[in-house]
This record gives sequence, C-alpha cells and structure tokens, in this order.
Amino acid sequence: MPERRTVALVTLGCARNEVDSEELAGRLAADGWELVEDASDADVAVVNTCGFVEAAKKDSVDALLEANDLKDHGKTQAVVAVGCMAERYGKDLAEALPEADGVLGFDDYADISDRLQTILNGGIHASHTPRDRRKLLPISPAERQAAPDVALPGHAQDTAPEDLPDGLAPASGPRAPLRRRLDTSPVASVKLASGCDRRCSFCAIPSFRGSFISRRPSDVLGETRWLAEQGVKEVMLVSENNTSYGKDLGDIRLLETLLPELAAVDGIERVRVSYLQPAEMRPGLIDVLTSTENVVPYFDLSFQHSAPGVLRAMRRFGDTERFLELLDTIRAKAPTAGVRSNFIVGFPGETEEDFKELERFLTAARLDAIGVFGYSDEEGTEAVGYEGKLDADTIAGRLAHLSRLAEELTAQRAEERIGDTVRVLVETVDDEDGAVGRAEHQAPETDGQVIFTESAGLAPGRIVEAKVVGTEGVDLVVELLDGVEEAGR
Repeated sequence: MPERRTVALVTLGCARNEVDSEELAGRLAADGWELVEDASDADVAVVNTCGFVEAAKKDSVDALLEANDLKDHGKTQAVVAVGCMAERYGKDLAEALPEADGVLGFDDYADISDRLQTILNGGIHASHTPRDRRKLLPISPAERQAAPDVALPGHAQDTAPEDLPDGLAPASGPRAPLRRRLDTSPVASVKLASGCDRRCSFCAIPSFRGSFISRRPSDVLGETRWLAEQGVKEVMLVSENNTSYGKDLGDIRLLETLLPELAAVDGIERVRVSYLQPAEMRPGLIDVLTSTENVVPYFDLSFQHSAPGVLRAMRRFGDTERFLELLDTIRAKAPTAGVRSNFIVGFPGETEEDFKELERFLTAARLDAIGVFGYSDEEGTEAVGYEGKLDADTIAGRLAHLSRLAEELTAQRAEERIGDTVRVLVETVDDEDGAVGRAEHQAPETDGQVIFTESAGLAPGRIVEAKVVGTEGVDLVVELLDGVEEAGR
C-alpha cells in the first residue's frame, strides 16, 4: 500500500493565486497526495507567495517563517515556497531564506509531486535563476497560442490521467488544468488569461508572470461547468488584464461573446469580471456587462491616478474628465452598477496639484470600493530610475489623507443604496455572525458585504432579494423580501 503523504496549501495574494493553488492541489491529488487544511497536520506545507509590493512580500516571508516553526511543534517536515515571489527571486530567495526547504518556480508546477517528494525525502532541488518571462513567448500575440510549451499557471498543458479521483476537474483541452477545490464556498475564480503586455512604469508583474496569453473559450466554459457541478453559484473571471482577452486568438471582442455563454451555464447564477483597463474599455463590452442576464454590472477599473502628468509618467492613459465620462456611460446603462478601483499616491513627480486632482476625481466618481497605496520602488521597474522621488513622510501623509477620504466616500456611496432592492448571494450562516452575503456590486474579499437582520431559513449558496435598510461603513444591512424565496432562475 502506498505511503500516505499529506500536503497543505497556504495561499497569499490575489484571486489568481487562489486559482493557481487549486491547480497545484489538483495535480497533487491526482498523484495520490492527501490534501489537508491545516499546515500543522501536513508533511509538507506549500506557501503560495505574492511578489507584487513590499508589504505583500513581507507577508509571504512571514508565512514561510510561521510554517517553518511547525517543524518544531507539528508533524510538518518540509516548507516549500511557490508562487510569484518564488518565481520572481528563485535561487536568491532560497539563499536569503534558508528556512524554506525548497523554492519552486512556475516551471516546476507540472512536476510538483516529484519536487515535493524529493524535498520530503531530504533531497535538494536547485532553485531556478530568475529571468524575464516576457521573453519566453513571441512578441506577436497571434503567435503565442502555437508557441512551444511554456509553463503558464492556470493553463496546464499536459494530459490528465484517465481515472481521476473524485472532486478533480477533468482537462477539457490542451491548456486546461487539473483543479481541486480547496473550500466549499459558492464562489470561485476562473482564470481567463495569464500575463500582461502593458508596461506600466511602476509594475514588475509582467516580468515574472510573462506576456499576455488567453485561455481558449472552450477551456473556460468547461471549467465553469465543472465548478457549477461542485455547487458554485458565482464565477469571477480573473487575469492581469481581462479587457485584452482574445487578442491573441484573433478576436479582441471575444469576451463579449464568451460572457453570455458562461452566464447560461446551468447552475451559475452570477458571472463577475475583474481587472478591467479603462483605456481598453469599449462600448460593446459595457453593453454586455450591463445588459446580460446573470452577468453582474460590476466594473473593477484600474485607474491608479487621474492627474494626466502622473498617468503619463506611469505609462498609462486618461484623466479626470475622461474617467468621469466613462463612469457616466456605465451608469447611464446601469445606474446601480458597482465600481471599484485602486490608486497610487506619492508617485515620483506627483505635485500637490496632482494630488488635489486625484481628490477631485474621487469626490466626483462615487466609487463603491477604493484601495489606496503609497508608492514604493519595485526593483526592475522603470520608475525606480525616475527623478522627483517624494520623501517617505510626504507619501505617508498623502496616503493617510486619501485613505480617510476614501473611507468617507465609500461609506456615503453605501448610504445612497438605502431603500434599494438588491440580489444577495448568501455566503455564510452561523450562530455568532448570522447570515452574511454579497450584493451584485460587491466582489469577494475586497468590496464589503451584506449583513442580514434575520438569518432564519437562509443557507450558503442561495440568492435572495432583500431591501437595504442601513449601512455599516461600506457594508449594507438588509431585510429579506418575501420570505426566503430564491431570486433568479
């Protein structure tokens, strides 16, 4: 009888990382590993790291060190780093953090079972030398789909075993991954594409995630159908830039075609699209996002700033007036549409006037959720070499000021929804917190939640209609309408 091997996956960072973790879980389960929830119960703890900004990298290091402590107190025998920080720094991370028994890059994902077994047996797997993954795929997007095998997390390219254990997603095409769900949430992310072709001067993501490449529509549909069979009610499409979907498949408007097909999958009640670039928004996409049944009118728009000079230095496009026009266009079609965005303050050369311009935009934009970050140098990015760097105190002051303003503005926006009827996906029900869910304008983790005044008869996965009767910051307080009759189809 084969030796029982246990593994736990600890995921940090964004929804894309969560999908990658479930792909790794699928590969490991297919090879006989037993997945456990608690790292202290696992032979191997795999930490899926984030490498976006300094704070995220620190969280990843802390998680690795915390997992390493389990080797003295639990059954854990090895701690392994995967994910963006592991890919970005490779052998440099391995040398700087000897507490990690292994640092595996994206190229190791296809052989993750063998890699972990080697490490568990006391062997050493040499970590990779970091490289610019943009150079692994052709410059021309049209040539990428036919390119030689390149490791693309979320786009598995090997053939799945014929006899898969229960709970694994079957491969539905040459780039369809194995997948094993790591929770029972009624919400799941689906990867639409990987990588990014934009060259924002502050962002290092393309260098370690690579150039943009779309997943084929049949693979996205196949995975969505499988998720629906697992009880998922809402799928969220994720990538570094969803508005570019299809450009390497010969159709930049492919998302407009795919969304109605996803929304028609039996059992799926909501389709949500994240990570939209304002400069790439087009009328047809806005129409589909605001008028397709079961596609929620939700716009996760990456504005980053609104002062023209700062945006040009970021190698981005737009200004306050153009952004407000875009929001007016969206709300003319869907007045209650949800809109969120992130912003960077203290970018090199940002003047007091630029900062006030950003304040002006936020005050007028009526966003539902706002993330604010202070600028920090990211090695390998163009902005590192910019002149006009602001001192730390100035950045901290602007960050604190804009964060307070954002909190006030999003609370005001929530109050505007009092009296509205909303469709709520119930996510959790327990004796302590009652029933909690999300309305259509709220994405998982980032945009607030809905709190029910009564939880009797509610269960996770149900979509119900409710009336907004109050707010708690960005959170809505609601009363159930018409008992617990399910809304939707």
